[in-house]
Amino acid sequence: MAEVPIALAPVIRQSLLTMVQSVELLLDPVSESAVRAQWQLLADAGLPSQASHHSPSNRPHITLFVAREIPAEVDGLLKRRFSAPDFEVRLGGYIVFGGKQMVLARSVIPSRALLHLHREIAEATVGSTALPAHVEPGGWTPHVTLARRVEPARLGEAIALVGNDVIHGRSGAIRRWDGEQKTEWLLTPPL
Repeated sequence: MAEVPIALAPVIRQSLLTMVQSVELLLDPVSESAVRAQWQLLADAGLPSQASHHSPSNRPHITLFVAREIPAEVDGLLKRRFSAPDFEVRLGGYIVFGGKQMVLARSVIPSRALLHLHREIAEATVGSTALPAHVEPGGWTPHVTLARRVEPARLGEAIALVGNDVIHGRSGAIRRWDGEQKTEWLLTPPL
């Protein structure tokens, strides 16, 4: 496997907007398993980890779009317009979001296929409310979250623990997440 240098990206402040609706790209079973293994390494070391969320809907994913509300007609359009994407997904170096407590994530190395899908989702979701600038094409930072609420003093420990290999995988289904109702549904069939 190719190695990724252990270096932190500049800290990016997250939007204060509470985002309760999203469109997400799931990962194939192999890359999902690799991310879950990293979640478990963090949890086993007593560090914050996405592994601590036991809901069946808690899956490694790449958020393509977020908003306060996605109208029903946009949901219908998303379901009709998209088929299951099939392209390579590579998780690279680490990126950190936040302030006092941070979110640790793996960056997603953008491919043309991923950027095209992101732009297509953005165009299809016109009419949704309260779109934060950090998910718009040109301002988006694709990533897969490993841990939330990480103390800055423990970031180095967390990164050293999960290692620095690039994770090679493929895209999976596209899903919708309703954070208010805590429900998910697939917009495309799994591959």
